[in-house]
Amino acid sequence: MQQPIIYLDHAATTPVHPKALEAMLPFFSESYGNPSSIYSLARDSRRAIDASRQAVAEVLGSQLNEIIFTSGGSESDNLAIKGVAFANRSRGNHIITTSIEHHAVLHTCEYLERFGFRTTHLPVDGYGVVDLQALERAIDDQTILVSVMLANNEVGTIQPVRAIADMIRGRRIVLHTDAVQAGGSLDLDVSRLGVDMLSLSAHKFYGPKGVGVLYVRRGTNYWPQQQGGGQERNRRAGTENVAGIVGLATALRLAYENLDSHNQHVQQLRDQLIKGITSSIERAILTGHPENRLPNNASFCFEFVEGESILLNLDMLGICASSGSACTSASLEPSHVLRAMGVPVEVSHGSLRLTTGMSNTPEQIARVVEVLPGIIQKLRAMSPLAADS
Repeated sequence: MQQPIIYLDHAATTPVHPKALEAMLPFFSESYGNPSSIYSLARDSRRAIDASRQAVAEVLGSQLNEIIFTSGGSESDNLAIKGVAFANRSRGNHIITTSIEHHAVLHTCEYLERFGFRTTHLPVDGYGVVDLQALERAIDDQTILVSVMLANNEVGTIQPVRAIADMIRGRRIVLHTDAVQAGGSLDLDVSRLGVDMLSLSAHKFYGPKGVGVLYVRRGTNYWPQQQGGGQERNRRAGTENVAGIVGLATALRLAYENLDSHNQHVQQLRDQLIKGITSSIERAILTGHPENRLPNNASFCFEFVEGESILLNLDMLGICASSGSACTSASLEPSHVLRAMGVPVEVSHGSLRLTTGMSNTPEQIARVVEVLPGIIQKLRAMSPLAADS
C-alpha cells in the first residue's frame, strides 16, 4: 500500500485551488473563443480577461491598464529588465540587483551585458538581507534600474523594498521587484511598496502553471519584448491564455481574501518544523532571517551531509521537499544564495528547504520531525567529513 504524500515544497509550486480550477474549466470547452475576435463567443473570453485584470488590480492597488498578463514569473522578470534597459539606454547603462536574485533576474542581467550594460550585484548579510549602504554607494549617474526581490525563494528572507524605494525616489531610476515568492503571503500593494514594476507567477499561490503578471506603473518607460500581435495593449504579443488568466485571478483573489488565516496556519507549521528540527538534530543551521521571513519557509543546512541524499531518503518515506530553489535543485553546484550569505561551500551542500501550505497538518509536521533525525544520522555515519569532526 502506497503511503500518503506529505507535500512540503510549496515554494516550488502549489496545487491548483479547486475554485480556481472550477473557474478555468469553461474556457477549455464551451467558452473557447479567441478574445481578439468580435463575435459573442470571443466576447465571453474578452470579458473574462477584463474581469481577471480587475481582480488582480484590486489586490495590487493598481490601475487596470498597469497589468500585463504573461506566461509566468520568468517572462515577467525578462520583460521588466530588458524592457527598461533597452528603452532607457540613452540615459544610462547601469543596472543594480542583488547577489541572491532568482536566475530569471541574474541571467537576464548577464544577457544584457552582451549589449554594453553594466550590472552591480549588491551583497547581503548572513541572514540574506541586502546591504542598503552598498546600494547607496552603487548608484551613479548611469543607473537606470534597480531590481530587488521582495522575498527570497530559497531562504525566505524578506527584503526592505519600501526602504529601497525611498532611497531612489526622485532619481529617475525604475524599481522592479520579483515578488513571485511573496505572492499569496505578503502585501502586494504597489503604492505601499513604492515599486514601478512587480512580477508574479500564478502557480506559487494555488493558480495554474504557465501564467503570470507584470505590473508596470503608468509612465514607466520600457519596450515590449515579444512582438507579433496587439494583445495586452501592444505590450505583450500572443493570444491570451484565457483559462490560465482566469485561474490566476481567482487564485489571487482567494489568497488575499484569506491571507491572515492562511499565514497563521502555515506559520504555525513552519515554527513547529524549525523548533522540532533545531532541537533534535545537532549542527542543524537555520538559514535566512530568523524572524523577517516568509511565513511558510523553513530552510536549513546540515553539516556533513548532501542535500540530494536527504531528499531521496525523504522521498522514500513519501515526503516532498527541496534542496535550494526548484529551478536549480537538480544542479550539484552549491546555492548562489547561500554562497552570497557566507555559508561555507561544504555546508551549503547540505541544504534543505521545507515550505508549508494549506493542506499540511501538525501531524504531518510531527512525522517529518520524527524521521528526519534518523536520516541525518544515517547519512552522517557514511560521511568521512563527519568522522573527522
